[in-house]
Amino acid sequence: MIDTSFKSTRNYSRRKLQSRLFVVLSASSALATVVVLFVILGYVLYRGASALDIDFFTKLPRPVGEAGGGMAHAMIGSLIVLAIGSAIALPVGLFTGIYLAEYRSSFVADLVRFVIETMAGIPSIVVGIFAFAMVVRPMGTFSAWAGGFALAVIMIPIFARAAEVALRTVPFSLREASLALGVPFWRTTLRVVMPTAKGGLVTAFMLALARAGGETAPLLFTALGNRFFQDGLSHPIATLPVQIYTYAIGPYDDWHRQAWAGALVLVVITVVIIGVVRAVLGRSNIAQ
Repeated sequence: MIDTSFKSTRNYSRRKLQSRLFVVLSASSALATVVVLFVILGYVLYRGASALDIDFFTKLPRPVGEAGGGMAHAMIGSLIVLAIGSAIALPVGLFTGIYLAEYRSSFVADLVRFVIETMAGIPSIVVGIFAFAMVVRPMGTFSAWAGGFALAVIMIPIFARAAEVALRTVPFSLREASLALGVPFWRTTLRVVMPTAKGGLVTAFMLALARAGGETAPLLFTALGNRFFQDGLSHPIATLPVQIYTYAIGPYDDWHRQAWAGALVLVVITVVIIGVVRAVLGRSNIAQ
């Protein structure tokens, strides 16, 4: 008779060792990610905090070579360009994600999914050249419209793909129950599927917004930038990433200091937006 007790004990010990090793590797990877994030945030805070003052948020840049001034025009310009990009990308990306989620097995959906994944991998500078040819050249000028269009092209594939994933997490039983009650398909999607996937959809949009908010190359070809408050959407407009880039490659120490401050503001804005969205979603989930 074969004694299996020793083999069972050995197998159990091996599985337990493998489980502990997996936990250690997972925890180490998570810790490394957190450490890298805090190192980046800490370094940006260390370099940029000294340049943050009231003038930085309320004043225009000083003449070239003079110390002081701020980036108020660039912050406002970034918000305007992001708003234009969001107004374009939100409906297009959302309805694309809905189509991919609800008609996931069709040939057209596979083709659209392939195109979206290809678009997501296109370098941002190529997007800038495309927007320059499609918007700047016909308009004859750099503008906020062109910058918003370029950011929308970047946001759409990211938002659409992430929205599809969020919508596919909704169980089919909810759709079937709604349809069985005689609710039209379009209303089922709007009143049942989308509210259920609300958290994932908001997260998907914030992911796309965070990606677009830090882009510089497309805005160099479209918005271009200026040193004044914008007087319209059909003129060159200052944005925070372009202003940071301009100051970072400049020859003046004060410009370098303000570039770090601008990077800090850009990071803080992203963190605040994500934090507010998570807080709102958390309250809504509790209320439900």
